[in-house]
Amino acid sequence: MLARLSIRDIVLIDRLDIDFASGLSVLTGETGAGKSILLDAFALALGARGDAALVRQGAEQGQVTAAFELPPRHPARALMTANDIPAADEIILRRVQFADGRTRAFVNDQPFSAQALKALGAALVEIHGQHDERALVDTVAHRRLLDAYGDLEAEAGEVERLWNERRTRAGAVAAHRAEVERAQREADFLRHAVAELERLAPQPSEETMLADKRAAMMQAEKVVGDIRDAHDAVAGTQSPVPMLAAAVRRLERRTAQAPALIDPAVKSLDAALAALDEARGHLDAALRAADHDPDELERLEERLFALRAAARKYNVPVDGLNALAGQHAADLGLIDAGAERLAALEAAAQAADAQYRQAAAALSRKRKKAAEGLDRAVNGELRPLKLERAKFLTEIASEPEAGGPHGIDRIEFWVQTNPGTRPGPLMKVASGGELARFLLALKVVLADRGSASTLVFDEVDTGAGGAVADAIGVRLARLSRRAQVIAVTHAPQVAARAQQHYLISKSALDKGARVATRVAEIASDKRREEIARMLAGAEITAEARAAAERLIKAAS
Repeated sequence: MLARLSIRDIVLIDRLDIDFASGLSVLTGETGAGKSILLDAFALALGARGDAALVRQGAEQGQVTAAFELPPRHPARALMTANDIPAADEIILRRVQFADGRTRAFVNDQPFSAQALKALGAALVEIHGQHDERALVDTVAHRRLLDAYGDLEAEAGEVERLWNERRTRAGAVAAHRAEVERAQREADFLRHAVAELERLAPQPSEETMLADKRAAMMQAEKVVGDIRDAHDAVAGTQSPVPMLAAAVRRLERRTAQAPALIDPAVKSLDAALAALDEARGHLDAALRAADHDPDELERLEERLFALRAAARKYNVPVDGLNALAGQHAADLGLIDAGAERLAALEAAAQAADAQYRQAAAALSRKRKKAAEGLDRAVNGELRPLKLERAKFLTEIASEPEAGGPHGIDRIEFWVQTNPGTRPGPLMKVASGGELARFLLALKVVLADRGSASTLVFDEVDTGAGGAVADAIGVRLARLSRRAQVIAVTHAPQVAARAQQHYLISKSALDKGARVATRVAEIASDKRREEIARMLAGAEITAEARAAAERLIKAAS
C-alpha cells in the first residue's frame, strides 16, 4: 500500500507530506484547490510522462517521492529483482522533474529507467477516473483480468509455454528442411567435391611443410656447383694435399740436422693438412645434403600446386580443405539421412502443435465459463450504480486455427447501455460517467484478483447524487477491505464512509503574492463540518450539519 507521499515544488505545491493508511481514504476540497495537481504529481512518481510545466514557477526542479509497504510476494518485488534493485522493507519511488523538461527516476535511491518505472508503478497503483483513457484501454488487460477472475493464470502460463515449444519445434523443422533442400540442390557439386578432395587427401599444415622443403631444394640447386668446385680444389686432382704431405715428409727427414729451423714449419704444415681434411669432410657432407632427385622436386611442386589450385577453386585456405571435405561429406550424409531426421522433427512439431491446441481449447472453454460468472457478478453491481438498464458482457472471439502465446481467444469487455441498442466495446460505448461506474463495478468484483494493491479513483462520483453516490461509497468501502483505496470525491455520501479524510485547500503566501496547495488530515471530530460543506456549499447550515452527522453514523 501507499504509505507516504512527498511533493516538492510541483505547480502550486511547494512542500507537502501526506501519510496514508490502509482502507478507504478520501480527498475533498473546493474546485480548483489542487486535487488534479496532487494526482498529476502522484502519476509522475509512478512513471507518467514528465512535463516542464509541472515545476513550480521560480524553481529549478520539482520532486515527488512515493513510499510503499508491500508483502514479500508482491509482483512489484519481482520487477525490482529483474532490475537489480536490492530487496528492502519499503519501496520508495522518486521522480525529479527539471524545469528544462528532463526527468530522472530512482527506486530505493538507485537510478531507474522511465520505462521500467512505468511498469513498476502499474504493478503498485491503478488510477481510475471518468476521463482516464488508461483504464482498461488495452484489451490485453481484459484477458488478464478474466484469467485472474477464473483462477486461470496457471493454465494460461502453460498455454504460453506450449506455444513457445510449438514455435521452437516448427522452427527446427523449417531450418532442417531448408538445409536438406540446399544440400539436394547442390548434390552433384557435393559428390564431385567430396570425390576430388578425397583423392587429393590434404593433410594438416601440408602446404607449409611442402613450401619449406621446396624452398630448401631450390636454394641447394643454386649453391651445389660452388660446393663441388670447392671440393675439387681441396680433394680433387689439383688438390695441394699430396704435395704438402710430400714436403712434410722431406722436412721431417732433415729435422735432426736443423731442428730449430724445421720443427715450426712442420707443425704449421701439419695444421694446414688437418684443416684441409676437415674442410673436405664438411664439403662431402654438404654435397650429400644437396644431392636430391630432380624428379622429387617436380613431384613436390606438382603436389603444392594441386593443393593451391583446389584452395582457389573452393575459396578456402589450403589448411581449410580438410575441414571443407568433412563439411561436404556431412552435407551428402544429410541428403541421405535428412528425410528420416525431417520426419522425426515433423512428428515432434505435430505433437507439440496438438498439445498446444488441446491446452488452448481447454483454456478457451474455461474462459467462457469464467466469463459467465464475471458477467453475472459485474451486472449484479450495476443496478445500485444507476446502470440498471445497462448490461456488461465479456466478448470472446475464438479462432482455433490462428492461436498465439495467450491462446485462441480474443477477449474484450463490452457493454450495452440500454435495451435494444447494439453492444460494443466498453471504452467506446460508455460515456464518461458510465465508464467510471462500470470500472468501479469491475474493480469491486476483481479487487483481490488481478488488481494493484492501491487503487485511486478520481471523481468517479461526478454527476451522481443521492442513492447512486451512496452506492458508490458502499462499493468503495467494500473494495477497501481487500485493497487500499484512495478516492478524490465531491460526494458527501462517499466521504462519510472513509477511514481517513484529507482536506485539500489553497493558502495565500508572501502577503498574497502567490498561493500554495495544502493537504491536511481531518480529525474525526471535524469531519462533520467538511461533509456539511459538501452538502450545503459556501454557507453551512444546521440542517447540513445534522445531515452530515446522519451520513457519518449510517456509514459507521
